Amino acid sequence: MTVTDYPDARAGTQRRSPSDWLHQILTMPAGAILLVFLVVQLACILAGLLFPDDFRYLSSQNMGIMMRSVPVLGCLALGAGILMIAGEFDLSIGSVYTFTAVIMAVLVGNGVDAFFAAPAGIAVGALIGLLNGALTLRFNLPSFIVTLGGLLFWRGAVLLINGAVQVRFDPNPVFDAMFGGTVLGFNAAFLWFLGLCGVFYLLLHRHRFGNHVFATGGNRAAATAIGVNTGRIKLIAFAIAGGMAAFAGILATTRVGSVQPGQGTGLELQAIAACVIGGLSLRGGRGSILGVFLGVMLIFTITDVLLLMRAPGFYLDMFIATLIVVASIFNHGLDRRGGTL
Repeated sequence: MTVTDYPDARAGTQRRSPSDWLHQILTMPAGAILLVFLVVQLACILAGLLFPDDFRYLSSQNMGIMMRSVPVLGCLALGAGILMIAGEFDLSIGSVYTFTAVIMAVLVGNGVDAFFAAPAGIAVGALIGLLNGALTLRFNLPSFIVTLGGLLFWRGAVLLINGAVQVRFDPNPVFDAMFGGTVLGFNAAFLWFLGLCGVFYLLLHRHRFGNHVFATGGNRAAATAIGVNTGRIKLIAFAIAGGMAAFAGILATTRVGSVQPGQGTGLELQAIAACVIGGLSLRGGRGSILGVFLGVMLIFTITDVLLLMRAPGFYLDMFIATLIVVASIFNHGLDRRGGTL
């Protein structure tokens, strides 16, 4: 039989109202933030077309600035997001981002090739993440407290290594082109960010490891009962957060050619904010890579709009703060209903 043999069912598919479609979108992973992002983008595009001289959102220069700005926070948010889904936080990633960038720049300044110095920086970041995880699990401490200590410790370590002066970074031309150049008109760092989003999407949503991450963050006791090594999953998630912080440092340092001792201050909070806005639960066990990507893009879109409108900087802080609270309330409502975002 075909669909035509069931006229009632066929009529039901044709009579779906806009509210039904809206409900379906909102119940998709990252559906709500996707809807908000599309509405904001549509408004910006219309404003750019109607007022091209006063609101240059669609200009190539503005698009270039956006592509250069997004990857650093985006990479930090990817690592922080996976750790949040596993049920933990890392407040030290901003300091790790700076510390590993300084390590890389100092190595290059002492004659080490950037293609060796950069992996060394990523390894240091991953080891710091493992240390955070080991302390959290071994002594059964809140990761918030452990990584808050790490935030202060590694910030001080930057000053211990090189003082309060910037460190020059002058890699070879090939390295500079790979991480700071352009490919077919697209910023290389942005392409790295998109590629990493794809890798982590497959890892989190199409691999057994991702199932274990969600299970660990959702209900650790139940995950342990079905044979998931939750301690190992959390350690891996901590290592990913540290390694991604280091990779963000590579992108930022290559772009500007130097490392400032305090350049990572506050980035950890922005990364967590992007994850919350993207629909990740503060309790763990729920979220998506698409949500993280959209959360980062929405923050930078709003930043860009306010800059184009010449609004004071504190407007951004107020708007982002409001967005975080609203997103948290919405996520909490979904947690209570057992829904998905």
